[in-house]
Amino acid sequence: MSRDENKISGKRFIIAGGGTGGHIFPAIAIANALKKISPDAIFLFVGAKGKMEMEKVPQAGYKIEGLTIAGFNRSSLIKNIGLPVKLIKSFFQVSRIMNEFKPDAVIGVGGYSSFPVLRYAQSKGISTFIHESNSFAGKSNILLGKKARKIFTASGGMEKFFPNQKIVVTGNPVRNSIVHNVISKEDAMKFFGLNTSAKTILCIGGSLGAKSINEAVDKDLRLILDKGLQLIWQTGKLYLDKAKARCEGMKNVYVTDFIADMNYGYAAADYVISRSGAMSVAELSIVAKPVVFVPYPFAAEDHQTANAQNLVQKEAALMVEDKLANEKLVPALIELSSNQLLQGKLTKNIKTLGVFDADKIIAEEILKSIE
Repeated sequence: MSRDENKISGKRFIIAGGGTGGHIFPAIAIANALKKISPDAIFLFVGAKGKMEMEKVPQAGYKIEGLTIAGFNRSSLIKNIGLPVKLIKSFFQVSRIMNEFKPDAVIGVGGYSSFPVLRYAQSKGISTFIHESNSFAGKSNILLGKKARKIFTASGGMEKFFPNQKIVVTGNPVRNSIVHNVISKEDAMKFFGLNTSAKTILCIGGSLGAKSINEAVDKDLRLILDKGLQLIWQTGKLYLDKAKARCEGMKNVYVTDFIADMNYGYAAADYVISRSGAMSVAELSIVAKPVVFVPYPFAAEDHQTANAQNLVQKEAALMVEDKLANEKLVPALIELSSNQLLQGKLTKNIKTLGVFDADKIIAEEILKSIE
């Protein structure tokens, strides 16, 4: 960041957070919406070194700086020994970034890299904004919410976590390519090299993959194919080789670690198996597909289960617990595929939950607050 760059007119925004696509893609959507309204705005993203934001953000055309930081490991307490040192180091890194970039506002989208950035900004009196994508707020966001200017939430009922007067219910920002998906089902099938007339399952375990979903699909793959269904299987990197070996020679399965052009995946799908992270829920509500959710049980505050149950209660989705996935997931999907009445009900109800302009609403609220 040169001195000349600092002289450029326009508001300066730091957008902090990441770790998964559920944090990164909304962050990019917010930046794009701000840029559309205020073309001379300047952006810097801050994420965690080694995480997927360090790749995805530059691909979207934005600069990013990485912090040496890690989150609390719930599965192995011994791995948290170095956490205090990393946290202290990250605050020194944040101090340098802030002093060089001099933001007018800082926006946190979740993920452990957002905490030191917003905490430092608040200590210096810089306007901060939070987007809480889940229906159960994380501890970091609850702490940060006390001094944030505004808190944008995916759903109502969040006053139990945040000061009511600061909450703006906006929904979750979704990628423009999905909101305005122009891909036809036929083109999507050609993209994946699948049969245009067969019913298709899209299996997405989140951007990092899902062990329980992968193992369940692997176990019952023959059952899926024998029912005349075909499969688009996003495995994540860790399961890719095993899945490819399992599917060798099979015509009705497309296997990949990550689907970059998810608009093709959604256009191809008749049914979806998915984790219930906030972004998956937001996207599936917009594309309105019958879905079986398998919540990740170790997410902070078990928010994925809360997300899924919210839709199940509205008869907008089905849910299978992670611990029961191996036994019940594929049978539930196959039963869904043969029940057109249920498919219609789920599609109709989930469509009513779709929010198409959350990014625009958030951008307008932020700009109005810092005028």
